[in-house]
Amino acid sequence: MSQHIRPAASHERLAPVAGAPLWCDARDYGLQGDGVTNDQPALSALVDRLGEGYAADGRARVIYCPPGIYSIRDAGTVWRSGVSLLGAGSGATRFLLSNEGNRAEPTPLAFWTTLQHGADRDRHIADCTFADFEIDGSGVALAQYNYLAKGLGLQYVVRGVFRNLYIHHTGATGLGCDFLQDCLVDGVVVVGCGRLDNGEQMGGAGIGIGVGGWGAVERCTITNCTTLGNGTNGIFLELQKPYWEPPRGYRIIGCHSQANRFGISDWGADGLIVSGCTITGNLEAGFDISGNGTAGVAGRGGILTDCVIDRNVRDGISVGNTPGAYTIRGNRISGNGGHGYHQHDLGDGYQGPAAEIVIDGNDFWDNGLDAIRVDRPMVDAMFVDNRIRNNGRQCEAAATGSGESVWYARRAMTDRSACWRADGHRGKILRVGSRLAVVVGNTDTDLALADLRPDAENAWNEDVPPPGAAYELPAPAPVRAGITVNAHFDSATVRGNRIWDNSSEPTQGYGIWVTERGTCVSCRVEENDLAGNAEGALRCDSRPVGGRWTRNHTDVD
Repeated sequence: MSQHIRPAASHERLAPVAGAPLWCDARDYGLQGDGVTNDQPALSALVDRLGEGYAADGRARVIYCPPGIYSIRDAGTVWRSGVSLLGAGSGATRFLLSNEGNRAEPTPLAFWTTLQHGADRDRHIADCTFADFEIDGSGVALAQYNYLAKGLGLQYVVRGVFRNLYIHHTGATGLGCDFLQDCLVDGVVVVGCGRLDNGEQMGGAGIGIGVGGWGAVERCTITNCTTLGNGTNGIFLELQKPYWEPPRGYRIIGCHSQANRFGISDWGADGLIVSGCTITGNLEAGFDISGNGTAGVAGRGGILTDCVIDRNVRDGISVGNTPGAYTIRGNRISGNGGHGYHQHDLGDGYQGPAAEIVIDGNDFWDNGLDAIRVDRPMVDAMFVDNRIRNNGRQCEAAATGSGESVWYARRAMTDRSACWRADGHRGKILRVGSRLAVVVGNTDTDLALADLRPDAENAWNEDVPPPGAAYELPAPAPVRAGITVNAHFDSATVRGNRIWDNSSEPTQGYGIWVTERGTCVSCRVEENDLAGNAEGALRCDSRPVGGRWTRNHTDVD
């Protein structure tokens, strides 16, 4: 019988295999936890010993690591079914990963993969829990990026539990496990992982889950996790093969994702549920639905509900190349540097129109550009009962300056001669010669700048500019609206929305704007309250074709 297949259930009470206890203290089996001894060989031997016991009698084993620093050097441990690893809590039990003796080895704490070990549905990992310890990946250095430089990197896992872990500063993804069936990821904190990823590599996330290996359904819940300052995504799901069926069954609930490149991303699931999350301060987008992943397949059929999506550097929600249907319901989408919701073409993935997108009952406010912008064809969309107010905050005129009043820091610029509107430059690109940085906010004289990449502590693509160097800030978009249609918009329903600007200096120009490139065909635009925008209720640069435009309240009414 394969060591990775659980024996059939039996009424016989099997005794533990001799030499493979059900529970063991790691210190009694050769691990020192002194921060000096390489504990990897002893850990590997113990995992093999207990894994053989599980394969023989079907009874899961537990390794308990008391408080200490366990040095794991120069090799990862090939994990076995039925072996759990428990500590005394993060900060108490720490696994310190390093590879100074073998720079070619990425050194994860535990791994079991298809390419390295032949993992598949019939040779999976089962009945393992990883809980209550810390993984410090800061000691791993590589001449070139390797996606296996993870904290935990298991594939084809059944009944796995990852709970109360603190994983930080790994070279690649912190918790990077694929094809999780009947699994739970709970209370995992991941900080500064993907530090060796240049932003275009595979992985490099806080929590990265490859999906599709089990077929149509993979049952996994990710809950109560925190991801901070990771190289690509805070949390993402990624279909691994373009010809695989996007699976159902994943849920992300009650998580916090901050200061990553993307906050939470759906790169190929079907029916992903994201609920009750806080997604803030991410550099590219808060929530991303696209084909940016390995397979080039975007998520579809998901639900994003009851989340706070706030102060992301560019768009709050970025949607590209999904076939649809997706429901965005009951979220607060505020203070983002770009658009609140942006439907646009990101190149990879499905090339047809997005169908049956629902944006329902959300609160859009204080975003830099449009609250909702459609730059890619949509069919049968429903924008209903949203509250859209005080957007278009990126309104400050173009600016230049140099000389004694100007100086720069790693994350800031000051021009004492300026008199800017607060946050009027939010989301703009600051140029100083060939140096670039992105503005996240401003006072009358100071610009706050976003990190160049997560966990970078520097905003500039080159060295910090010298004092007095000349800078440029571009002009704002000339028109900023509550809802902007800049693509083919077919058979949509836009109903019951309240779209207005009640600030002392309004910046949201129109309630609804249909651009010259936008075409509204057979749309139902009814019962919207569009009164109180800076320039007007409705602007149609191209004439709608068919449909119904009735009972909309405007200032003229």
